[in-house]
Amino acid sequence: MSPTLRTSNSCFDFGDLTSAPDTTLPARARKGRGAVSNHAGRFEPGERPLEDDGWLLQDEENDQPPLRTTVSLDTSKSIISRNDSPDVPFYQSINPYRGCEHGCIYCFARPTHAYLGHSPGLDFESRLYYKPNAAKLLEKELRRPAYRPQLIALGTNTDPYQPIERRYRIMRSILQVMSDFQHPIGITTKSANILRDLDLLTSLARRRLVHVAISVTTLNGDLARSMEPRASAPHRRIAAIKELTGAGVPVSISVAPIIPGLTDPEIETIIAAGIKAGARGVNWILLRLPLEIKGLFEEWLQAHAPDRASHVLNLMRECHGGQIYSSTFGSRMRGQGPYAEMIKQRVEQAAKRHGVGDRDWRLDLSRFRAPAGTATQPDLFSAFGSSD
Repeated sequence: MSPTLRTSNSCFDFGDLTSAPDTTLPARARKGRGAVSNHAGRFEPGERPLEDDGWLLQDEENDQPPLRTTVSLDTSKSIISRNDSPDVPFYQSINPYRGCEHGCIYCFARPTHAYLGHSPGLDFESRLYYKPNAAKLLEKELRRPAYRPQLIALGTNTDPYQPIERRYRIMRSILQVMSDFQHPIGITTKSANILRDLDLLTSLARRRLVHVAISVTTLNGDLARSMEPRASAPHRRIAAIKELTGAGVPVSISVAPIIPGLTDPEIETIIAAGIKAGARGVNWILLRLPLEIKGLFEEWLQAHAPDRASHVLNLMRECHGGQIYSSTFGSRMRGQGPYAEMIKQRVEQAAKRHGVGDRDWRLDLSRFRAPAGTATQPDLFSAFGSSD
């Protein structure tokens, strides 16, 4: 509660300064944002709590001022990331953006913002970076004599079709390079904005060079609005599946993440809706709460679903041997124990009833060819940041 400022006829009266109340402002949910707080990242030297100095008091019942999104230049010198994790079915990936305006509270990419000196909380969804040279860097890497084609995945960290893609169109430029080189690509998104690139996706699909996964966490619009505030509404994602498949683009539905005690009752309904719209496969991931995400998710539960908070967290512990999260390879994505096994069986049985299996990552590697010409040198940019 904000401190009360008392006045007299002659001067301000602050009461007994030796027993002044705690002026630290409580974290409160912001309209249109996922994270409740903006705590410093794990590499920062200390926490900087938001405090009320007594001069600007706000009615706690009123909305806080909107938090503006800023977009700055990312000057990375390479674009393809590589991993050797046994838990993921791809070796190469691209992230056109750092941070994600979708604001999904559960996003396992949030802790990466700490490397930039930002908070994995509100900073992650409001202080974004874009890679304007992504397509040129990609072309340069694909032209290297030693390069051997392997599927490149997008959307495995931050969403390539988050709202700022409408302005910067980095993803479209990447798709054009992929089409020119006839290189296979896998895309995961929770945005209907992918339909803006339907022409390129259709061309890639005709050559067996693309597979799309549309992520649907819940079909409940109210829950999605608080949990994934700037992602496309669930019904728009289902409609995107239908339009993509109608154009010949292969699509899977990704039930990810599944949150025990919150979204797991919808497993069968989500799968049925996706397959009815044309999805050819199903994949899923159990909620992961590494590093700062644990505290952010707990805050979100207390702000938006306080009656379920303890139940959800207890189920998470049940799925990770008594811990809120375990990073052990082999179980970090799916969990372990009876409850996690029940979720796995429900997903598999629901998919089997509809005659589909897992997402198929196999695409045509034999078409890869470097087009005639030489790699274009990256442009020099005089502007180092912008706002969106």
